[in-house]
Amino acid sequence: MKKLLFNGFLLSSFAALLVACSDETDAPADGEAQGNTNSSGDAISAIQDRGELILGAGDQLPGFGYVGSDGEFVGFDIEFGKVMAAAILGDAEKIEFRPLSAQERFTALQTGEVDILIRNTTWTLNRDVEIGLNFGPTTFYDGQGMMAPSDSGIESLEDLEGARIGVEQGTTTELNLADQMSKRGIDFETVTFSDQDSLIAAYESGTIDAWTTDQSALVSRMDTLQDPEGHVILNEVMSKEPLGPAVLDGDDQFYEVMYWATNATIQAEEFGITSENVDDFLDTEDPDIARFLGVEENLGEQLGLENDYAYQIIKQVGNYAEIYDRNLGADSPFNLDRGLNALYLDGGLLYSPPFR
Repeated sequence: MKKLLFNGFLLSSFAALLVACSDETDAPADGEAQGNTNSSGDAISAIQDRGELILGAGDQLPGFGYVGSDGEFVGFDIEFGKVMAAAILGDAEKIEFRPLSAQERFTALQTGEVDILIRNTTWTLNRDVEIGLNFGPTTFYDGQGMMAPSDSGIESLEDLEGARIGVEQGTTTELNLADQMSKRGIDFETVTFSDQDSLIAAYESGTIDAWTTDQSALVSRMDTLQDPEGHVILNEVMSKEPLGPAVLDGDDQFYEVMYWATNATIQAEEFGITSENVDDFLDTEDPDIARFLGVEENLGEQLGLENDYAYQIIKQVGNYAEIYDRNLGADSPFNLDRGLNALYLDGGLLYSPPFR
């Protein structure tokens, strides 16, 4: 199996089959809430009383959020939803998945239809301030790319002069595309689609000349095309796309639980703790690990959770490497190199604050 490399924003000659991860969104539509007016500040209690976490998820992006042949939601983002359920409820399976389009996702969070949004969503200032989201740790560092047919002669953005380029509505990709083409003085036509499936259908029919989204999404969708070998991903990376979970502003406890639950997967990898060996660490003499797993002290209680919440996350879902490898890495069809999504110890950007 060939390995796909993702090395920051410098793509090698293999970039035609590379990955990265970014996403979507923009300012709320007219009439949508500006900032958080719906958070009551007691989301954790409400979830625990309900006995189920409601996750706003994607269902059209293999590797991140997808509905498998058995009807089950699978993917990298889906598993981070299970991380939250394991932390809050002690059971990773106590979760309801609500599939959301790029246009629907922020309204669903603002109106309380979902508790948390984990749907390859990029952290931007507008979403942070105007839309009123609180983003957790970045779980995937990505960048926007471009796909075109191999026989089109398109090898760079400059070759897209006069082209019709498809983008999904409700995403950052349209503005990023306009900015990059303007810088280069390239004339083109933007063609917008309500969802990614309809965009792909138009691309394969030849209605549009190329399409753009996160590089990771381009790679994941390439395998679903009728002729995967008939397409290339250009070398240019058009943006920074830090992806991660988000909740509404105004509920500090929920934000802190999201933040530390996500970081628990990263810290576990640094400790060398996996779902397979976590029980072996319960009698550790290392005070950092004992505190992390809830054997000593009361870090979970400080968050309003059980003290073994990190243990439950790792036992039931796994550490970051396990989640990554199953869905995007060596154990997946994509076999993506970690790149920027490696631990800081390995030259990446993943770094957890201390659990103490």
